[in-house]
Amino acid sequence: MDTVTHRTDIVFLGSGAFGVPTLEHLARTHRVRAVVSQPDRPAGRGKKLAPNPVAAFARKHLSEVPLFQPPSVNEPGVREQIRAVPAQAWVVIAFGQKLSQPLLEDRFAINLHASLLPRWRGAAPIHHALLAGDAQTGNSVITLAERMDAGLVLGRSARPIERTQTTGELHDLLAADGPELVEGVLRAHAGGTLDPREQDESAVTLAGKLGRADGVLDLGAGAEACRRRINAMSPWPGVSITLAGDRLKLLRADAQEDDDDGGAPPGTLIDPAGGRIVTGAGTLVLLDVQPAGKRPMPWSDYARGRALRGATIEP
Repeated sequence: MDTVTHRTDIVFLGSGAFGVPTLEHLARTHRVRAVVSQPDRPAGRGKKLAPNPVAAFARKHLSEVPLFQPPSVNEPGVREQIRAVPAQAWVVIAFGQKLSQPLLEDRFAINLHASLLPRWRGAAPIHHALLAGDAQTGNSVITLAERMDAGLVLGRSARPIERTQTTGELHDLLAADGPELVEGVLRAHAGGTLDPREQDESAVTLAGKLGRADGVLDLGAGAEACRRRINAMSPWPGVSITLAGDRLKLLRADAQEDDDDGGAPPGTLIDPAGGRIVTGAGTLVLLDVQPAGKRPMPWSDYARGRALRGATIEP
């Protein structure tokens, strides 16, 4: 993929870890003329200012490239400073600020989004794909539009979703898929062969922001719904339970919808070795957990040596 016959001058706008693999690729194969990212934010217990993943990568590996971290990229002075950078393309990935029309005017600007648009427009497409039980997801490269994620589709890549994949794992896989897709769009742009496609507005679904309240487990909803929620919320915002006095973060799960639960009420751990918990329909199977203050571990490691038979979980 790194064999590129054309080299494009690029302004890269991004903040989240999702964009780092693509920025790394562009820095190797094209000419990154500037990186625009969010300002450093307080982080950790000491609340010291720390860079986001894109800014950290730029400082470490692209020290000769100008790094802009404005509180508002649309402020007139900042806007003109960025627009003054000579570039044939702007690549935007998980930037975190809405880009105004005066900023984008007469620029070829593309955005990498982690869904098969028009499905899952919005801030948390990977979480929502797992919550909904989608069989596949992918990436879309689109033009920038006034409405969020509503631009013309310039390219897409797809991959299947495995039953026990988590949002964290799928995020990293899709991030790794990004460079090849973006490269293909840049190549088509340079060759004059882009084929922009309108999105089907009748097929739009929205992927709104999530918070800690979305990590509440409803055992009455059934094993399949619980499986989806645990995997979708891993690693953030996370689903946590109390079991036999221990606080556990549930990191990965599966489900057995036709399992015999022996008539036990929802929340009962009927198979300590196998991590099977009764729900309103079928049994939830815990695969990976993290006890409070400890490392993540397989359920089998956690359960070994513990007296858990008949224990019930609490939210």
